[in-house]
Amino acid sequence: MTTQLMDYMEAKVILNKYGLRSIDSKYVNSAAEAVKFAANGRIVLKVLSGKALHKSKSGLVKLDLSTEGEITGAFDYLTKKAADLKPCKIIAQRMSPAGVEIIIGGKTDPQFGKTILIGLGGIYVEAFRDFALRLVPITRYDARDMLAQLKSSKIITYAGERQKMLESLLMSVSRMLEEHGEIAELDLNPVIVTKTGYEIVDIRVLR
Repeated sequence: MTTQLMDYMEAKVILNKYGLRSIDSKYVNSAAEAVKFAANGRIVLKVLSGKALHKSKSGLVKLDLSTEGEITGAFDYLTKKAADLKPCKIIAQRMSPAGVEIIIGGKTDPQFGKTILIGLGGIYVEAFRDFALRLVPITRYDARDMLAQLKSSKIITYAGERQKMLESLLMSVSRMLEEHGEIAELDLNPVIVTKTGYEIVDIRVLR
């Protein structure tokens, strides 16, 4: 069965329906639009393309931009880099807060059905392979057990301070995977966990 990459903003709307908070984002067609988006703070510019799965490794992300010069230079650079990746779009996002990066994923196994995964995220996913996997749907007990299974559990949960929040987050993602038939594969990486909450920074959905 062939899969298709879901439009980022379409995927963001689905997450919103399940109470899953993702970072403020907007497609921009010009440097001027990106500058306008940055009026309230620092931003990130990214190229979104089904031909580039690892944006950071491919040089398709520019971080911590605020001045008109920085944003214009980054937009022009990304436009040139994306010339061979069409169809593609450039998205502007609010700069995420500092915190612990985790990954939450979902996949449809041909034998067992839908699964949900959580682990240490960002650049550490492949390096440490620290993740827990369960069949969907999960209970709060399952979510608690998944977090306990991780070697990085104390780091991710801030020594238990964000435990309940992460359990609820996992259960919401599980419900979305169970109920939304279009989602064949889900990759939320990174999700930034802070002492006060979380923010989903990158969304990749295959249907």
